[in-house]
Amino acid sequence: MPPIASKPTLIVNARLVSDGREFESDLRMENGRIAQIGTGLSAREGEHVVDAAGRRVLPGMIDDQVHFREPGMEYKADIATESAAAVAGGLTSFMDMPNTNPPTLDAAALEDKYARAAGRARANYGFYMGASNDNLEAVKAIDPLRTPGVKVFMGASTGNMLVDNPETLDAIFKYAPTPIITHCEDTPMIDATLAQFKARFGDDIPAEFHADIRSRQACMKSTLLALELARRNDSRLHVLHISTADELALFERGPLIRGDGTRKRITAETCIHFLRFDRADYATLGHLIKCNPSIKEASDREALIAAVAEDVIDVLATDHAPHTLEEKSRPYTGAPSGLPLVQYALVAALELVREGKLTTAQVVQKVSHAPAQLFDVAQRGFLREGFAADIVLIDDTPFTVRREDVLSKCGWSPFEGRTFHSRIGATWVNGELVWDGSQLAGTPNGQRLEFAR
Repeated sequence: MPPIASKPTLIVNARLVSDGREFESDLRMENGRIAQIGTGLSAREGEHVVDAAGRRVLPGMIDDQVHFREPGMEYKADIATESAAAVAGGLTSFMDMPNTNPPTLDAAALEDKYARAAGRARANYGFYMGASNDNLEAVKAIDPLRTPGVKVFMGASTGNMLVDNPETLDAIFKYAPTPIITHCEDTPMIDATLAQFKARFGDDIPAEFHADIRSRQACMKSTLLALELARRNDSRLHVLHISTADELALFERGPLIRGDGTRKRITAETCIHFLRFDRADYATLGHLIKCNPSIKEASDREALIAAVAEDVIDVLATDHAPHTLEEKSRPYTGAPSGLPLVQYALVAALELVREGKLTTAQVVQKVSHAPAQLFDVAQRGFLREGFAADIVLIDDTPFTVRREDVLSKCGWSPFEGRTFHSRIGATWVNGELVWDGSQLAGTPNGQRLEFAR
């Protein structure tokens, strides 16, 4: 990352959280970087001083799973609007999925998305290459410095992105030069169950049955296949949005970076909505929490929270996937799956700290450190001297989510009416203040993520 001309800023009297510990310190930002960490730092001439007054300061969240809908679906989201919502939520880098229109299935489509983000994204950005049944050569030719990874939909997706040809799947796992990112649900099993429910209810299936249609069995069958392919081919595999307690037994317990310095080859992720909602919430939220994989039982939610604490789950992300309220109000078979989550994901995760289920250091590990380590993101995701100054100030003041405060273009949040006990007091991206605690600040200055591979 080249030096960035941003106003030098000194944060004093802060409680920094990074590298597994919380400690009292000051932090200086210069030229887009963390220039100095230490106690008793004195302000320099022309330097902006922020008194944290003992509040927590975290590295910005790196969300490795978002759908910002551009190109092709800008009527409900785009890179500018969703990255604005992201920085308001303390999310300073994102990795966007390839199921756009057109899908990101070759190098030209990938570079088009990077060009769209330049000068418009308020957070730093990376874009995945997608896999299909007929783009194996493009997958083999991926430049690992230009994308975080290759996304494989082993369940239904938008457009030509369901990879269900066994030979193609095996070849992707054998030849992909980057981490492989998978959505694991078995489509034939889902289709068969959906047909049974349509025979019973028609198109207007009650929302709660989404948990049965997108079933735990469909998740388990597909996840087992992905793990078998990865082990056979010694692939680096990251399984997205684990939603069931059942799947947790399939993954290695322990830190992402082991004591001997090696990294897990197969990793697991869950999403904030699986930790905050369960089947009972369909009664009030209906299709607003319809997503794939589905939100399931309270027992799954509790098991997933424990798995985050116990290092079975390596990453916590959003799977931010906005749709309009009109779309969400359609009968079940016409209501799309996905939730807008980037603006409130970090504060929702910090509620687990207040509830005694996680520590702040554990949250930071899952939302900042682990994504940076897993995808080899260069010099981001930690509060370290010389690293990019992607920083979040947490203000422990309660607030209630209101629809009028939602910055995502879709204009709603599944958390509306919910009170959180922490808010984002400020967000800096590359050393520049982009959220002042109540409104956006500055101009879009997100940078293309670089990968140290």
